Amino acid sequence: MGYTPKLINGCGVTATAGNPKGKTLLLRADMDALPMEEDSGMEFASQVPGAAHCCGHDLHTAMLLGAAKLLKEEEASLEGTVKLMFQPAEENMQGARAMIQAGILKNPDVDAAMAIHVNSIAVCGRLLVFSGPTCASSDLFKITIKGHGGHGARPEETVDPLNVMAHIHTALQALQARELRAGETGVLTVECMKGGSTYNVIPDEAVMMGTIRTYNKEIRQMLITRMQDIASGIAEVFRAEAIIEFSDNYTIPLISDKDMAAFATDTLKKILPQDQILPMHKSFPGSEDFAFIADKVPTLFIVLGAAVQKGVEYGQHHPKVRFNEECLPTGAAAYAYLASEWLKNNK
Repeated sequence: MGYTPKLINGCGVTATAGNPKGKTLLLRADMDALPMEEDSGMEFASQVPGAAHCCGHDLHTAMLLGAAKLLKEEEASLEGTVKLMFQPAEENMQGARAMIQAGILKNPDVDAAMAIHVNSIAVCGRLLVFSGPTCASSDLFKITIKGHGGHGARPEETVDPLNVMAHIHTALQALQARELRAGETGVLTVECMKGGSTYNVIPDEAVMMGTIRTYNKEIRQMLITRMQDIASGIAEVFRAEAIIEFSDNYTIPLISDKDMAAFATDTLKKILPQDQILPMHKSFPGSEDFAFIADKVPTLFIVLGAAVQKGVEYGQHHPKVRFNEECLPTGAAAYAYLASEWLKNNK
């Protein structure tokens, strides 16, 4: 296409179109697969064990390549720079951070950013333009409770980690019930509780694992801090120890810029039917590491419908999910047209 692409961290890719006299808008497509098997029945289904494009990232890559071609063909008319960002490792929420650290927002400095994500349930070709809180944060935690095991008939000789775990689990429910303001959204869920292996033996330790999600950075930090306080405090009360670990696979809330959302809604209606553009003023609990880009510059996040038919049964991350490729021209055109118009309106 005439680009000079550059590798970032050995697997991310970037390239630019336009001229350096104006501002710079970044267009992002994630391109990683999921660690699962595919059962879509498509002729191009993954043949690689434990790797499948069941979230639509292959469509994102295709759309951004299409937009890249359009932008290169009209490069002389661009009133600024469009920076392309082909991002690895969105699914483990580490790719955007890695590319930021490697300088994706520099040389030239990025002024705003945009991403499109397909959805296998939404009507094919429909563009859902999000405004305000969009995607939830995600923090994965593990609490290891260390006690002192022994015979079930002599509990006084032990420090029972299962008892401690039960008290911690009950106490954590108070965070949502008593420490969040009315109307504030925050979810702390314990999805795994393990300890012991047989009858009549109190184990030495027990393990809890869970997630924290919210749409507010301050609430996120409060839940993280209070969860640690509660786990450590209760363990200490019962003479046990709580070791708390957080996964590096985390992300912060994604906030879509309201001005960019309004601009996108008005601009897309110039090239597409009115009912194809749907402003969205609500959030969804999924997580997206594009949030780290949105934390640095004003950002637009759009969901593009890719349903094969009405009433489809399978959503993202299901082995049988299928996506309607007829949405691809719409996505590529939206990327290219919004980029061109944004540069024209933000000199």
